[in-house]
Amino acid sequence: MTALYEEPLNWFSSMVAHNLDFVKSEKSRGKKLVGIMCEYTPRELIMAADALAVSLCGGSAEMIPAAEQFLPANLCPLIKSTFGFSIEESNPFLEMADLIVAETTCDGKKKMFELLSERHTMEVLELPQKPDDPDAFQHWLSELNKLKDALEKHFKINISDDKLRSAIKEMNKERDLKRRLASLMKADNPPLTGRELLNLKGLIACVPGDLVQYEKALNTLPGRVLDPPGNTRIRVLLTGVPLPHGAERVMDIIETQNALVVCQENCTGLKPILDDVDEMSDDPIRAIAEKYYHIP
Repeated sequence: MTALYEEPLNWFSSMVAHNLDFVKSEKSRGKKLVGIMCEYTPRELIMAADALAVSLCGGSAEMIPAAEQFLPANLCPLIKSTFGFSIEESNPFLEMADLIVAETTCDGKKKMFELLSERHTMEVLELPQKPDDPDAFQHWLSELNKLKDALEKHFKINISDDKLRSAIKEMNKERDLKRRLASLMKADNPPLTGRELLNLKGLIACVPGDLVQYEKALNTLPGRVLDPPGNTRIRVLLTGVPLPHGAERVMDIIETQNALVVCQENCTGLKPILDDVDEMSDDPIRAIAEKYYHIP
């Protein structure tokens, strides 16, 4: 008999296929697809534009050789993998994207965006380069308003405050579910491994099927016994770069050495889900700006 907790674990083991089916279905009904490369891009803005937000950060080492024809070999492998997917035209989400948001996080990404813009429609989202300056937040708010205007222009729609509030509520729900899943790792004997927790994510925000499986995981995993009593693993906090789909090997290396990653303090872990957006704000875009401005 299959344990109940296996359903959500199995669902997310086929996450890419599920997300791809969802995108194809939604695009057939006229929905737009917006690619993002960083957690600083507010998915709420994209969702309020009646579009899907998909993460395009690459994690496959197989894509790197193609990228090194154009990018320095000593550049971040995640950047090279992402660009390699474009060169090889082998990421269906990238190929189907109607727009890409290019976040100015690091020099390597900025160079990649210059090259990506030759093949893909792009909007640059300029992050404050001096976040301690008195006018840094105002600059960030201005950038989000520019992105809102760009989305309205590209997709010929109006992003109202009500649409923003609806998107905020959806994203807050997803963040809450993910926080509660991450909290399971606080237990002395957590019911899942760090790798299994890492797998409990989608490329696209707020996919209904994914949200259902998050709920099922929360209802069934607490009763799971991962390790027998007395088998104590070393508890590890993982920080640094994100671990996108295809780049999970570091997690496997750690957890095959009698260790357990109980906290993932990175962009594919806790950073983007620690805080919610104020649902009651009179100025929803400012509330969105506040949340994303304070991501660590």
